[in-house]
Amino acid sequence: MTTLAERAYALSLLSGGLDSALAVCVLREQGIVVHGVCFESPFFSGEAARRVAASLDIPLHTLDFSSEIIGLLDKPRHGFGSRMNPCIDCHAAMIRRAGQLMEELGFHFLATGEVLDQRPMSQNRRSLDIVAKESGYGDRLIRPLSARLLQETRLEHEGRVDRTRLLALRGRVRKPQMRLAETYGLRDYPSPAGGCRLTEPNFCKRLKDLQDHGELNGKRSLELLCHGRHFRLDDRLKAIVGRNEHDNAVLEGGAELYDLILKVEGFPGPTCLLPFTAREDQVAEAAAICARYSDCPKDRDIEVRIRSARDVRKISVRPADRDRTDRMLI
Repeated sequence: MTTLAERAYALSLLSGGLDSALAVCVLREQGIVVHGVCFESPFFSGEAARRVAASLDIPLHTLDFSSEIIGLLDKPRHGFGSRMNPCIDCHAAMIRRAGQLMEELGFHFLATGEVLDQRPMSQNRRSLDIVAKESGYGDRLIRPLSARLLQETRLEHEGRVDRTRLLALRGRVRKPQMRLAETYGLRDYPSPAGGCRLTEPNFCKRLKDLQDHGELNGKRSLELLCHGRHFRLDDRLKAIVGRNEHDNAVLEGGAELYDLILKVEGFPGPTCLLPFTAREDQVAEAAAICARYSDCPKDRDIEVRIRSARDVRKISVRPADRDRTDRMLI
């Protein structure tokens, strides 16, 4: 007779948080072979998942989720959470993508670190059932941390997974998970913050502005939301001014061929990125904003260098005052 170790292979969604790491440990304790899968997009990174996978010594598969999550931002079937986070639709889409990979790899089932009632919107019983059903892989999806509180799956019924060795965690209290972490020797794990930018108020304000102006049309524009200060110059144009050296490097590196890169001459200051479609008065406006955040004197005209693939030139502007920049700041 074959053992579980010989026949059970699981693909477990790995967020990088404690719960998803514990789900892997619970399954491996049964002799199940586990690989991890994580998702990346402009709104969340796979970096934490990579660290956890390395600490657990499991293979990790990384999937680009950008097109799926961008598509969900228009009208998610099950609505948004506290901000612009379409959690239920997003989780269903992730399970669907993971399920496709599971089939490609020839694995038997999927697992997640979800805990019943830990999150009021996305992890109540109804939401978990919706995600399972709409993903198309509900009969091959196990939530090891709360499985004994949920309906038995086909995998458990067939004996491929031992239901009695799965857990019955519920609610928002983290002490049971912390005790389990000690048992499994997990010490370096992040706090239970979401890690998704779609729950961050300031980021969502910028994202909503992008959506309202019909500019939610590409990965690049979304990635730039994470960097610098954003100023709306008119309905079709905005300028981005770096906050630090990293922002400045990203803005310069992210410029398209004819985009304008603005920097104050002779004084430390930020990089400003401006689309090449800017009118001359808008170029002057962006230059004044750029000067406002530099170390230059604010009471006289300052030279700002403007570089693009077409040419390099300079203009002289008076740094914008705070009231002026605050009115345009997104």
